[in-house]
Amino acid sequence: MTSSATPLKFLGAGWFSSVMGLCGLALAWHRAAPRMGEMADAAALVLGGLAALCFVILLGFYLQRRSRHPQAAVEDFRHPVRHPFVAMLPISMVLLAAVAVNLFGPKLWLTVLWLAGSAWQFAVTLWLLSRWFNGSKDGGLAWAGVTPVLFLPVVGNVLVPLAGVPLGFEVWSLAQFGIGLFFWPLIMLLLFVRIAVQGMWPERLMASTFITVAPPAAVGLALLQWGAPVALAWMAWGVALFFLLWSAQVFRRVLAQPFSMAFWGMSFPLTAFCALTLRLGQGEPAWFGALGMLLLALSTLVVAALVLATYKGLRASTLLVPEQIALLEAKP
Repeated sequence: MTSSATPLKFLGAGWFSSVMGLCGLALAWHRAAPRMGEMADAAALVLGGLAALCFVILLGFYLQRRSRHPQAAVEDFRHPVRHPFVAMLPISMVLLAAVAVNLFGPKLWLTVLWLAGSAWQFAVTLWLLSRWFNGSKDGGLAWAGVTPVLFLPVVGNVLVPLAGVPLGFEVWSLAQFGIGLFFWPLIMLLLFVRIAVQGMWPERLMASTFITVAPPAAVGLALLQWGAPVALAWMAWGVALFFLLWSAQVFRRVLAQPFSMAFWGMSFPLTAFCALTLRLGQGEPAWFGALGMLLLALSTLVVAALVLATYKGLRASTLLVPEQIALLEAKP
């Protein structure tokens, strides 16, 4: 094995968080179109294209990694903390389909993309939660693995309707949405119990705290996709706002860590909350639309900063290296 191939060993599924963040920002810019006109849709198109390009490149390298370093891929699946990251692949497909449906309308190729992503997301969720049947010493649920990363399969399932409903798969979208809606409060309860019993997750995973914003934000967007009562979407927005402010309290601790791809975990939750705010801002109260525009500016700056930091990290060879994630041992 040559040294030039070594970095590929460390390109795990977590890298697809960049695709999620770019897709979320594209959806947010699309929601700004009623206020900003064609410029917003043009920005959404560019961001969606960049997200698709990143997905194709990362998927190619990820498959190559599985071929050259199969043991590294197996270790990711067995890892007590990292294994939920595998859900980022189907989530990226579902989000790419959602962005494209919003920009181009229903297309046959989008139906194929969405069906593949939806089915894959269902299978990944089943696999992830089936691990809980194992003992903690056999890769099952343990306190070390109870982190906000567990929300990833939840988020993936509640995002399915964003493209599924416009593509005509409303019944299955409802069914898969229900899966995410059921496990969201269950995993939230596990997180609170973990904090009480075990304490917070390791500092290197502190950025994942922002993932708690994603489920309510995605639920709100999905509810509006169905034309549900706006009151329900406002409730989801309120929950998302609470978790955004709750997560913001650890932001300084996040910045105290060396940059890693874990920082991208902040991007999709923030952009999804921005998209929901802009969508609700199309009605009353009028000032809410201005808040959505401020959030759009903030989300764009955050994603731009993450892109720049990722570029610098790749040039400095500080990203494709072993992750230093400390695992807390369960207290007796």
